[in-house]
Amino acid sequence: MNEILHAIAFFIISVGVLITFHEFGHFWVARFFDVKILRFSIGIGRSIYTKRFGKDQTEFSIGFLPLGGYVKMLDDREGKVVEEEKKREFNSKPIWQRFSIVLAGPVFNFIFAIFIYSIIYSIGVNALKPIIGDVEPSSISEESGFVKGQKILSINGAKTPTWPTVIDSLVKHTISGNTVNIVLESDSKKQNLSLDLSKIKIDKISDGKLLNELGLSVIKLKIPPIIGMIEENGPAKASGLHKNDKIIAVNGNLIESWGEWVSIIRQNPNELLNTEVLRNNQTIYIELTPENFQADGTSIGRIGAGPSINDELYDSYFTLEQYSLHLAILRAFNKTWEMSVLTLKVLAKIITGDASVKNLSGPISIAKYAGQSASIGVIALLTFLAIVSVSLGVLNLLPIPLLDGGHLVYYIIELITGKPVSDAVQIVGQQIGLVLLLGLMGIALYNDFIKLIG
Repeated sequence: MNEILHAIAFFIISVGVLITFHEFGHFWVARFFDVKILRFSIGIGRSIYTKRFGKDQTEFSIGFLPLGGYVKMLDDREGKVVEEEKKREFNSKPIWQRFSIVLAGPVFNFIFAIFIYSIIYSIGVNALKPIIGDVEPSSISEESGFVKGQKILSINGAKTPTWPTVIDSLVKHTISGNTVNIVLESDSKKQNLSLDLSKIKIDKISDGKLLNELGLSVIKLKIPPIIGMIEENGPAKASGLHKNDKIIAVNGNLIESWGEWVSIIRQNPNELLNTEVLRNNQTIYIELTPENFQADGTSIGRIGAGPSINDELYDSYFTLEQYSLHLAILRAFNKTWEMSVLTLKVLAKIITGDASVKNLSGPISIAKYAGQSASIGVIALLTFLAIVSVSLGVLNLLPIPLLDGGHLVYYIIELITGKPVSDAVQIVGQQIGLVLLLGLMGIALYNDFIKLIG
């Protein structure tokens, strides 16, 4: 229950921040062009906070649920405008100013993403080095010449210092159906290999199974089974385990890595484990009973202990991807552009039938990802915010009535024909747009529900 509440809370906060920034884009540019703002509203439902500000006494309102928002401007279509304020009415402004005001919302979403990515790359991202683990026999990767232990240096000339950068690049090229050139290193020798990504089904990307489809795996950390941390009130402490104890065997079975040890612990909640430990060159026998812990609705064993990882071992597996400020900003621009193009390509594949509508996610999935990202750490949460901000920017630019992109289409038509689109046409467009948006929302919610029960 706590996990659900945690996810919902971070979902509301995250979406609220992104919507506020989007609406602020409309607000700021409208104010710049001296359009009178009547209301700046964030959220839906009953207003829980209202305040007036500025020379125009603009009403700022926060709704009960911050899941939407709008900026209400002076508009002669919604009521009579007094003569002295007609020059501040939205429709009285030149078409390029109205276009800019509407465009500002999505643009501010992209600016927000660039800002967040700049912070991420300035702080730096600790991640696994792209060293290949097992290569599945008869897989695409084995046929291309990949072998265990190789380090991926670059893909199509772009450096790949970490596994996340490798996966991002592979996803991008898989959606485009490209054959990529990959530079690998093994025993200080470099090798160039080609990998045909057109053979991979796009739907596998959304399922997180791209590496599985390629027959590649991330190298497994072989951490020695040495206790590095013990919780004060956990089963490990109660059993008599000490820091720096080395686990030799459990119930007579030899333990060679921390991963093996964790696997046995997780599989045996409330079960007595006869544990053989090496302490100060002496063998000690300890009776250990993992406590029953609920994780995602499953019972697993837990003892409240962590491994001992020295700097040398850590450096052999992990690296820090970090840039100076100006390079971080450039990297952020590039990343935002890549994510925008990627989002458009996926949407295009869905429309043409080359990708399944199962790739659409709704609020339940987004809430789940928000909670998971927040629990992982600040960098994961910031990355989540940047991705969703890009998605909001792209989606709002789609030429669908009711969205910003639909209004931009009207202005382009007005620019070409020399007269605004009639109210009747706009009303029909709004009805079509409403049906499209409700349909997309219904599909997304259905996908969420299937994932939830499946």
